[in-house]
Amino acid sequence: MAVLTGTVEPWALSADAVARLCGSTLEGLSEEEAASRLARDGPNELRPRAPVPVWRRFLAALADPLVILLLVAVAVSLVVWVAEGASGVPVDAAVIAGIVVANAVLGLVQERRAEGAVAALAQLSAASATVLRGADPRRVPARDVVLGDVLLLAEGDTVAADARLAACAALAVGEASLTGESVPVDKDPAEARPETALADRTGMVLAGTEVVRGTGRAVVVATGTDTETGRIAELLERTPTEPTPLQREMARVGRSLGWAVAVIALVVVATVVLTSPLRTPSDAVAVLLLGVSLAVAAVPEGLPAVLSVVLALGVQRMARRNAVVTRLSSVETLGSASVICTDKTGTLTSAAMAVRHVVTASGAAEVSGTGFEPDGEITVDEESMDVRSPLGLEVAATLRCGAWASDATVREEGARWVAVGDPTEAALVVATGKLADSDARPSDVVRVGAAPFTSERKRMSVLVRGPGLPGSDGAGGTVLLVKGAPDVVLGLCTRVAVGDRTAALDPERAAQVRAAVDDMTTAALRTLAVAARQVEPVGEHPTVGAEPHVVEALEHDLVLLGVVGMMDPPRPQAAPAIAQAHRAGVGVVMITGDHPATARRVADDVGIGGAGVLPGAELDGLDDDALRDALDRTHVVARVSPAHKLRIVDALQARGEVVAMTGDGVNDAPALRAADIGVAMGVAGTEVSRRAADMVLADDDVATIVAAVREGRVIVANIRAFLRYLLSSNMGEVLTVLLGVVGAGALGLAGHGEHVVAPLLATQILWVNLLTDSAPALALGVDTPVEDLMDRPPRRPDQRVIDAAMWRGVLLVGVVTAGASLVALDLYLPGGLLDGGAGDLTTARTAAFTVLVLAQLFNAFAARSESVTAFRGLTRNAWLWGAVALSAALQVAVVHVPVLQRAFSTAPLDAQQWALCVGLAAAVLIATEVRKALARVWTR
Repeated sequence: MAVLTGTVEPWALSADAVARLCGSTLEGLSEEEAASRLARDGPNELRPRAPVPVWRRFLAALADPLVILLLVAVAVSLVVWVAEGASGVPVDAAVIAGIVVANAVLGLVQERRAEGAVAALAQLSAASATVLRGADPRRVPARDVVLGDVLLLAEGDTVAADARLAACAALAVGEASLTGESVPVDKDPAEARPETALADRTGMVLAGTEVVRGTGRAVVVATGTDTETGRIAELLERTPTEPTPLQREMARVGRSLGWAVAVIALVVVATVVLTSPLRTPSDAVAVLLLGVSLAVAAVPEGLPAVLSVVLALGVQRMARRNAVVTRLSSVETLGSASVICTDKTGTLTSAAMAVRHVVTASGAAEVSGTGFEPDGEITVDEESMDVRSPLGLEVAATLRCGAWASDATVREEGARWVAVGDPTEAALVVATGKLADSDARPSDVVRVGAAPFTSERKRMSVLVRGPGLPGSDGAGGTVLLVKGAPDVVLGLCTRVAVGDRTAALDPERAAQVRAAVDDMTTAALRTLAVAARQVEPVGEHPTVGAEPHVVEALEHDLVLLGVVGMMDPPRPQAAPAIAQAHRAGVGVVMITGDHPATARRVADDVGIGGAGVLPGAELDGLDDDALRDALDRTHVVARVSPAHKLRIVDALQARGEVVAMTGDGVNDAPALRAADIGVAMGVAGTEVSRRAADMVLADDDVATIVAAVREGRVIVANIRAFLRYLLSSNMGEVLTVLLGVVGAGALGLAGHGEHVVAPLLATQILWVNLLTDSAPALALGVDTPVEDLMDRPPRRPDQRVIDAAMWRGVLLVGVVTAGASLVALDLYLPGGLLDGGAGDLTTARTAAFTVLVLAQLFNAFAARSESVTAFRGLTRNAWLWGAVALSAALQVAVVHVPVLQRAFSTAPLDAQQWALCVGLAAAVLIATEVRKALARVWTR
C-alpha cells in the first residue's frame, strides 16, 4: 500500500505536478521501477484480515458453556475412573471428549469452507488494469498497480486505484459504490479547491468505481488500504460484531443446564446417601459415579455437535442456491427475518436496460425480453410486428440506427450475457437483435467519424458508411446517425420518417412526439430519440475519421426515425419471491438511488405494496419517530444515500424488526454491519461490502434471499425439533433415576443386597445417553419439515428457541417416559406397587432400561413438530428411520449378546416381555399425539 504525501491534496494540483511528486511522468513508470515499488509497498489490495491461528479457533469453539459443562463431566469421569483403580478404558469420558473434539473440528471446517467460498467470489470479481509501462500500454492485475503508475481508462474498466486525471474524453464514472451518487459522474481534469468534498472531486477517479463511458488517463496517488475504499474497510474491521439470537439462546441453555445438573446430581447423591448408608469406599465411588452419570444424562452432550452439523448442512444447501453464509450462527437469524431491505438495480431487476416501447410516426410497438438476454420479440397490439409495414420499417430503422450509433457490445460469457459499455446503448443492441433476420452491427457498415455524448450536448452522433442505411443508396452512402435526449434531437429535426419515405415534421407531428415522450416518462421509462440524414462522403477512404467538430457541424436538418423507451426490467423470479415473502409475513422494502417514478414502477411490477414513495430528501426532514411511522406506510424509498440506509436499519430495528439489508457498495458496509443480516452482492458487490456481510449472494437475486430465509426457517425448525427431542429424552432419564431413588421402597428396589439402591446402573444411563443423543438427534437435524414454514409469520426477536410451550412438552414427555420405565421396573420386582411375581432385580432393570431406550425412539418421531401429528410425512426422513433402526438393534444386542450383558448387567427378555416394553414405550407417542390434538383444537 502507498499514498502520495504532502500538504496539498492531489485534486488541487495539476496532473504533471502530481506525477512529479510521485516520482513518475505522464508516460508512466518503467517495468523495473514498477517492480521495485511493488516489492517496497506491497500489492494494491485491501489488507487481509490477520489470520486467527487454528489453536485459537479451536479454543474459541471450546468456550461454549455447554462444552465447558461437558469438559467438567469428562474431568469428573476421569477422577472416578482413577479412584476405581484405572482399570480398562474410561468409556464415558472418552465418548464425551470425542464428541467435544468432533464438534470443534466440524465448526472449524465449515467456517473455512465459507471463507473459501467468499474468497472465490472475490477472485471471480478481481479486476485488471491497463497501465503505461515505459510509455507502452500493459494489461496487469489490479493488485500489481503501484504509486505513480499511469492508468489508461476505457468503458467497462474498474478503476484500480485512487488516481489524478491527466486527460479525458467524455469520461463518466459510476461512483455509487463509494459516494452513493446514483448517476455516473462526468469527469474533468481541471484542478479543484483543497476543501472540495469527495463526491465533487471531478478531477479524481477512485478505486473500485467503474468507467461508464469515455476514456481517460490518470496518475495513481494511492493504492490498497490508503485509498478511499481502503480507509472505510479499515474502519469496518474495528467495528465489533454482536452475538446472534441463537448464540445468546445456547449460552442461556448452557448456563441453565449447568445449574440444573448440579442441583439434580446433588439431590440424587444426597438421597442415595440418606437411604443407603455407605459402608465402604467402593460404595462412595458408586454413588459418585451415579451422580456423574446422571449429570451426563441431564446434559445433552450431543447438542453442540448436532447444532454444528445442522447449521453446516443448511449452509451447504444455501450455497447450492447461490447464498454463501459467512457465519454459521447467523443462519438462525435468517429464519427470524421480518423485513428484507433490498436494492432495486441488479437485485429486483436484471441490472440491464431493456427497450420496452418504440414510438414512430406510424404508431407504437412493444418489445419484450429480459435485459441482456436475446429473448423476446417486437409486437404491435400483441401480434408479431410486420417488418414490411410502414411501422415495421420505422421501428427497424430506429433500432438499427440506435445500435450503430453506440459503443456498447453484448457477448455471451458462460451461462450469462454480459454488456460492455453504457447499459442504454447495450439495450439498443439487444433490441435490434430481436428484429427478424437482423444483425445489430453488420460488418460492412463502418464508422468514419463521431462526436461523443457529453452532459452539455446530451446526444451522440456518428458518421457511418455502408449499405442498408436510412437514406443511403443501394451501393452504400455516408449517413449521420444521432441519438440523445428527445427534446434536443427533436430540435435538430426538420423531417420525420414515414415508412420508406419522409415527411415534414410539422408542429402537429412534433406535438405528437412530445406527448408520446411524456407518456413514456410518466411510465418511468428512460427515453431516447434517434435521427439520421445522408451527408456528403467524408474522406477519400471509408475508414478515414472525421474530427468531432466536423461531425457536430453536420447535426442539422435531421430526419426523426423514432423514440425508444427503456427500463431496467424486473427479474422474472422477483415477483414470485416477493409474494412468497409476504405470505411468510416478511415485509419487503425497496431502497434505491433511482428516480421515485422508476422506483414506484418497479415496485408495482414486483408486488411491493405500501403507499407512495419516500424520497431521500423528505427522509432527511423526519426525526426517528416520524421515520418509523413513515416506514409503516411506505415500502419504497428512492433517491437515497448510503447514510439513509443506516437510518432505515436503525428505525426498523427500533420497531422490533429483524432486518436483512442488501448492499453492494463500499458505503453500504456500515448498514450491512448494523443490520441483523447483512447481504452483499457477489457479482456487483465490492470486497468491503462482502467483508461486512453475513451472507453473500452469488447471483445478486432477491429470490435467493427469500430462499435463504426459508432455509433459515427450516434450520430453526430442525434445531427446535432436536432440542425438543434431546431435552425431553434427557428429562425422562433424569426423572427415571430421581423418582426411582426417591421411591425405591415403594417400588421394591430395596432389600436386594445392594448398598446403593438405584433403578438403573451408571453404565446403563451412559448407554441410553450415548444411544439416543447421537444418531436420532442428528437425523432430526436434517429432517424435511412436515409443515409449510413459509405460511406463517416469522419468529419474534424476543421469542426464545426453547419457549414455554416447548418446556411443557419436554416435561410431559419426561414424566411419561419415567412413568413407563418405572412401571416396567415395578412389574418385574416383588414387593412393589404392582405384582412382580418371582421377578429379579436384573430382569426388572433390563426391562426399565429397554423401555427408557424405546420411549426415546418413539419420542424421535413425536418431536418432529410441536403441533403436527407424527404420522404426517412419516416415511419422508430415511435418516431418522435408519437411526432408530440402528439404535433398536444395538439395544437388542445389549440385552441378548452375552459379552454386552456382562458389561451392562442385563438379562435376556422373552417375546412377551419385549412386547410389554414396546407397549409401555409407545405411551410417549400416544401422550404427545393427544397433547398435539388438544393444542390444535384450542388453536382453532
